[in-house]
Amino acid sequence: MAEATLDQTQKKRSKLPLVIGVLLALVLGGGGFYATYTGLLFGHTEAAKSHDAPGPLTGIAFVPLEPMVISLGPDAGSKYLRFSAQVEVVDSAVADVTQLSPRILDVLNSYLRAIDSSSIEDPSAMARLRAQMLRRIQIVTGEGRVRDLLITEFVLN
Repeated sequence: MAEATLDQTQKKRSKLPLVIGVLLALVLGGGGFYATYTGLLFGHTEAAKSHDAPGPLTGIAFVPLEPMVISLGPDAGSKYLRFSAQVEVVDSAVADVTQLSPRILDVLNSYLRAIDSSSIEDPSAMARLRAQMLRRIQIVTGEGRVRDLLITEFVLN
């Protein structure tokens, strides 16, 4: 008797809620896709896209430094370091930094000759070397003029 009651309750269950759930999921999924695709959901209209475009670069200039060849010590694996770089400066400081470039070269030359040759040869030390050189350049030129140091050549021969 218990089995007969169980079979009757299983037969009475309708598949209507399942069909309604699937249809509702499809309608809501399609509506969400439409809202995202047309830009209604996240505001990606033509006006918003025009604001995403980058504007012209202003306030930045680059001052190239003369290439340097630095002799390394006798314990180094290489004999020479060929180094060249550019200094990223504020637009208004181009003349000042250009005028101070001999002093900048002197500071860089002194620093690169003084550090241990294993530090130069270690590939993972480039970020630390760059940060040290940038700080020395900023001290020479004064605060607020130099933004960054871009190393364009760092070759060990």
